[in-house]
Amino acid sequence: MGLPISQILLATGFALVLTGFWGILKHRNILRIIIGFSLVDTGLHIVMVATGYITGGTAPIVDEALSIADGAARSVDPIPSALVVTAIVIGFSVTAVMLSFAIVLFQATKTLSIDRLTEQKW
Repeated sequence: MGLPISQILLATGFALVLTGFWGILKHRNILRIIIGFSLVDTGLHIVMVATGYITGGTAPIVDEALSIADGAARSVDPIPSALVVTAIVIGFSVTAVMLSFAIVLFQATKTLSIDRLTEQKW
């Protein structure tokens, strides 16, 4: 018998967050840093969904499958899932803005290295 799926999801999410932070701190290329931000974002989404997951749970709809007495113990919390859907859209928008800034910087300086961009005066 293995680990519960919620623990696997939490470990996967935290591994993605750590990998993203490593990519942000280690690399000096803007595109790799943007990918690191995306990994952190995706890892946090997985962790948020895992917090609302219940093994063997059901949708929070009171009917024949879920009585009012079992509602608190067996229903999956829908709030983290709803927040993650919103966060995915916001994260996609932020990534698009970061990539557009990277394109503008590359057109202006012909490089994506942060070391070369620190000498610029705006």
